[in-house]
Amino acid sequence: MKFFLDSAHVNEIAYALEMWNLDGVTTNPRHVQASGKPFMQVIQEIAKLFDGTDKPISVEVNPHHTDWKLMVAEGEKLAAMCPNFVIKLPAIEPGFKAVAALADKGIRSNLTLVFSTSQALQAMRMGAAFVSPFIGWKEANGEESVRFIQEIAAIRDNYGFETEIIVAAVRNGRQIAESAIAGADIVTAGLAVFKDSFDHPYTHDGLVKFCNFWDQTKYE
Repeated sequence: MKFFLDSAHVNEIAYALEMWNLDGVTTNPRHVQASGKPFMQVIQEIAKLFDGTDKPISVEVNPHHTDWKLMVAEGEKLAAMCPNFVIKLPAIEPGFKAVAALADKGIRSNLTLVFSTSQALQAMRMGAAFVSPFIGWKEANGEESVRFIQEIAAIRDNYGFETEIIVAAVRNGRQIAESAIAGADIVTAGLAVFKDSFDHPYTHDGLVKFCNFWDQTKYE
C-alpha cells in the first residue's frame, strides 16, 4: 500500500516526504487554487521536491477541455516538463481516448473522477497507469464504497491489468484501512487526514503512564 498526498501546498508535501516516506502526490485544480500560486509555478516547485526519485506527481490538464486532442497536446507538454509527472484526465469519453493516445506515446495517465466500476474498467482497458475511484463523495451521498473498491481490484487481478488503483477523496483512517483490505494499491488524502489516521488518543494516554513509571524507576 502506497500513500500519496492530495495537495499542492509545497510545504505540506515537503513535510510528508520527510516525515512519512511519502510515495507520491496528486494535485487537482482545487488544490492548485488553494496554494495561491499560478499553476505552472506550483507544479514546478513540487517537481523540484521529487528530483532524483521515481515518485509520481499527478498533474491535471485544463478541465474545460472536451477535445481529446487538446488533452493529449497539453499532456505531452506537461510530461516533457518532469519525468515524475503523470497526466490526470477526467473519466469522460475524450478522457478515455486521451489515455490511450498518451499511452501510445509512453506517457502515463491517471483517470480521475471515477465513480463506477465500469469507468474504472474502461480506464484499465485504455492503458491508464492509474485509476482514481472517489469514495468520500460517494459515502457522503449514501453510497457504499468498500465493495466498489473490491470490484475494481478484482477486475484488475482477473485480467492482469497493470493499472494501479488510487483510492481518492479519503476522509478518515477507517477508509484508509478499508481501502488496503479491499486490495487498492494507493490511497491519496490530505495532510490532516493522514495526521489523524496516524494518531490515537489511547497512544498518548499510554505514553503518559509509561513516562510516569519511567520517572519512578532508577535508571542505574
